[in-house]
Amino acid sequence: MTPELERKRLTREESRQQTRSRLLAAAAELFTERGVNGTSVEQIAERAGYSRGAFYGNFEGKNALVAELLQRRTDRELEEVRTLTQDADSGADALDRLRTWNRARAPHLPEWLALRMELVLHALRNEELRPLLGARERLVRDAHTTGLEQALAAHGVTPPADPALLGLIVHALEDGLLIQRLLTPDGIPDDVAVDAYALLLRSWTALAQHPPGADSTQTRPPRPS
Repeated sequence: MTPELERKRLTREESRQQTRSRLLAAAAELFTERGVNGTSVEQIAERAGYSRGAFYGNFEGKNALVAELLQRRTDRELEEVRTLTQDADSGADALDRLRTWNRARAPHLPEWLALRMELVLHALRNEELRPLLGARERLVRDAHTTGLEQALAAHGVTPPADPALLGLIVHALEDGLLIQRLLTPDGIPDDVAVDAYALLLRSWTALAQHPPGADSTQTRPPRPS
């Protein structure tokens, strides 16, 4: 065997990871096309170019694959956003980077959102997967919460409400806006979620700087004579 072939030869663990990645990629395609319940283990294995035995050599069953797909997708998206924004020069720079990222992924939004909805629906129908889905959602909410706290601190203010609640609002709004962008694209820009976040950030900053009633003086009613 030549040195070149020796270097290209995968280790057992590398080969296993390659097989798992191909099975996950095939499953993601099929789930988007046919839904989770409409996709069989055999179809996933065939799309990936493996046997049914290879599937069960890597996953206990379809639910185990769905669980890993949920985890990988969430981790990848969080890492992409973290990498984009961690060395931003300012809050405005971070928002500009997020806008560029959203525009770049816009052509793939239908497939991405269809897969996300399929995974969510499947997890909601399976008590075994529901806690994992909840944990994944909390990870995203926590990332939003941390980002908000840092952004508000950069403006010299503390959150005007429970930071976890603010993070939940941003997360839920982002999900809803992406669905609206997909279903009614006319007049809704690709980076609408970032625009909405920027608007909320300005509003919450102003609210923290000037809380209701802080500058008003209350006049006591006159005492009865």
